[in-house]
Order: sequence, then structure tokens, then C-alpha cells
Amino acid sequence: MLSLLYQEGPSTKGIFRRSGSAKTFKELKEKLDSGTEVDLARESIFVTASLFKDFLRNIPGSILSSQLCDKWVSVLDQGNNEEKIKSIQRLIEHLPRANVVLLRYIFGVLHGIEMRSEENQMNAFNLAVCIAPSLLWPPVSSTPDIESEFIKKISSLVQFLIENCCRIFGDEITSLFGEI
Repeated sequence: MLSLLYQEGPSTKGIFRRSGSAKTFKELKEKLDSGTEVDLARESIFVTASLFKDFLRNIPGSILSSQLCDKWVSVLDQGNNEEKIKSIQRLIEHLPRANVVLLRYIFGVLHGIEMRSEENQMNAFNLAVCIAPSLLWPPVSSTPDIESEFIKKISSLVQFLIENCCRIFGDEITSLFGEI
């Protein structure tokens, strides 16, 4: 999925914002969940993007770890960008290795899409609004007002992560997929 999103996302207007066919999404999700081989290259990139967000939402405790939720939310309240980046890097060290590897690929894809935002209309802010709720959620449910405020904060954090991903994850993030 990430490979397809890396290839097609930058040239797809509204990637992660528009959703594909609900029927196709449901059928593909059932096939993937049952272990059936699926050729996503034959499907709409919007369905693939929806499947990927669904995959992220189903990671137990979230990819950024709900246990670190308060720390993630408070990162942007810290001093200058350097201090924020250092805090983010320290938080990343507390994540399981599999989460870190996946995060690097996710932000490699998001960076590629953001670099062509004039074409696809998905700048860092728009991408963050679409993807942030799939990356982190609080460990306990809350009121709609608190949840809305939380999503705004996480979206700002994800926007910062996209805009600074090369400094956070290293410059090689732009070449993780090699020459596809």
C-alpha cells in the first residue's frame, strides 16, 4: 500500500481526503483480512488510501502509542523548533522498532506528497488533518469537545512532523522506496 501511495499519491489530487468506493473498500478489506492475495495496483488509489488509514486505526494503542499521548500532545508547547524536534526524537525512541520503521515509511510517503502539493492540493496541513486521527488517539474515550480539541493538537503535531520529517527521521527518508 505504501509503495502505491508513494508512486501515485504525489500526482493524485486530494489523496487521503477523497474516499474510494465503500463497496470495493469492504470487499478488499475482507480479502486482506482473510489472507487472500490482492492486486491493489488494479484498484483506485483512493481505496488504497482508505485501506491504509483503516490499517493504521487498527494498530492496538496507535502507532504513536496512546500511552505517550500526553507527551505527544505537549511537544508543540515546547520552545523553538530544535527543542521540539529533539523531544519528538526522544519520544520516538520509546516506540517499538516496528512502529518506528513504519513511521519512517509513512512520513517518506507524506513528504513526497507534500512536495507536490501544488499539483495534488495536499499540503502538510491538509495531509495532517486527514491522517492524524489514524496515527494517535487518547487511551480512554472522552467528550466530543475534548476529542475535537485533541484532534486539532494531533493534526498540528503531524503537520510539524511532515514539515520537519527529514530533520526528525534523517534525509534518507526521501529515498526509502529507492527508484520504483
